[in-house]
Parts: sequence; C-alpha cells; structure tokens
Amino acid sequence: MRQELAGGYLWSPVSEANGARSRFYDNMRRAAPGDVILSYADGRVGRVGVVADFAISAPKPEEFGGIGAYWSATGWLLPVEWLDATLAVRPKDLLNRLAPLLPVTHSPIQATTGNGNQKAYLAEVDQAVVDLILYAANLPAAMLLAAPDRTAADFATRLDDIVEYAIQHDTSLGQTVREQLVQARRGQGIFRKRVLDIEPVCRITGIDKPNLLIASHIKPWRACGTSAERLDGSNGLMMAPHADFLFDRGLLGFEDDGRPMFSSQLTDTDADRLGLHIVQRPPPRPLCGDSRAYLHHHRANVFIH
Repeated sequence: MRQELAGGYLWSPVSEANGARSRFYDNMRRAAPGDVILSYADGRVGRVGVVADFAISAPKPEEFGGIGAYWSATGWLLPVEWLDATLAVRPKDLLNRLAPLLPVTHSPIQATTGNGNQKAYLAEVDQAVVDLILYAANLPAAMLLAAPDRTAADFATRLDDIVEYAIQHDTSLGQTVREQLVQARRGQGIFRKRVLDIEPVCRITGIDKPNLLIASHIKPWRACGTSAERLDGSNGLMMAPHADFLFDRGLLGFEDDGRPMFSSQLTDTDADRLGLHIVQRPPPRPLCGDSRAYLHHHRANVFIH
C-alpha cells in the first residue's frame, strides 16, 4: 500500500504463483480511466483514487523489494491518481449498510465479519459501495473529477528508463550489445534492420516506405527477459506512427493469421477519426512462426479486449 500510494499506481502479477488465473488480478486489465479506487489496508479504507489510464505490462516495481518474492517478475501496472485526503473509514463500523451492497463472490470484504478477504487485491464493487464510503468520510464526490496527471505512457517511459539504466551499467554485456539494446528501445539500429527483413510493410495501412514506419516491439521492450528478445526481428512489426501507438497501448492487436483486432476501448468515433475504418488495408498475412509466441504475450498482457 505505501509503495503504491507514493508511486501513483496499483501493481499485480498476471496470475497466481501456481499459474492459476485470478479474478482480482484480471480486474487490473478491466479497470478503465475514471473508475474509482478505494485503498483498503489495516482494517480501514485509507485513501481514494481515480484510475488515470489503462493498465500496462510492467516489471514488478523495484520499491517492492522482497514483497511478493514468489510473484512473477512481470505483471500489470495500473496508473492511479490518489487524492490527498486521508480517510479512516472502518467497514466494520458500516457493516449493516455495507453488507447488502457487497458482491456475492470475489468480494473485498466478508459480509458477515467486515474483515478483508485474503487474496482480494482489486475487487469490483457497486457504485453504492463507493458512495457509502465517501459519505462516511465526508468527502464530496466532486473531488473525484480532477483531471489525472499520470498516464500509462508516463509510467512506460519511466520503466523503460529504469531498464535502460540497468543495461547501460551491466558489465556482463559488451559495449556494442549495450548500444544495440538502447537503440532497440527506440526502434533503431540492428533491431530495426531485422524487423524490416521480416515485416517491411505496415499491416494496417499498407505503407512500405521505411522512413514513414516505426519498428515496434510486439512483446514490450521493458518486458523482455533477455537481450536476444529485445533484438529479435521476430519480436517486431513495422507500423505507421498511429498504428504503433495503438499497438503499444493495447488498443490494437493481431491474430496469428494476421487479422487485426481492435480493442473494445477504442470507440468507433476515434477509429473513424484515425481512418481505421476507411483505410485500404493489405490482405491479412500469417505472421512468421517465431513471432507467434510474442503475439501470444501481446494478446495476453498488452491487448485490451
């Protein structure tokens, strides 16, 4: 709680330690900008925040230290704008009114005791629960309308900076490799050349002029576990700038056979303004076999369904 409040985010693994899916972790991918977050710890709701952007695939924050040592190294980071107000609302004190409002399954609070449920990280509750907590804290709902100043792009840049710093100071890597890895972060150097050899055309626009295209990682650069993954041409697509942005933010994805997938969070109006519905797309082409594992990661951890 302390690390996340100070950092302006929520972070969870993708799955349980045994690989099982968790509704509480899956909710990280379902949360959308504007959703209200209630932070519960030590028997009380202590802070309230607003989701600032969709979750991104991200390594476990360094400030966690040894917390969750059994978790996977990569999970989901959800940007949250925490309000300055400190609350002290105890669900147990509101149980008569709160219990009927709690979800029947996957509840953050036990309806009979008011205690927190174990493993309940991010639970979905009804708006009436939020209203009750804010009322008990004497907080006006208007406080939740402030424009957030942290976005997923901000966190992605910060995380990439941390990874780049570690690479630049990794004495186990030669100077040439370090330079190649840093260039790959920006879609340049040997990574770009390798991607161009495999994917010379934007799959969304059909543009084939290299100077108009960006070499985009399929599995995000920051989430790659090895130097080989960061420099692998099969882990990339050449894309027009707007397609690269959508792909990186999880609003665009691809099936193995090359068919594009558009997120439910990309409205038809925005898609029209980007020209996605009127562009003459090239016929879908199956992606090379080596790219499919990276695409599976993108669909599971980046793409927003």
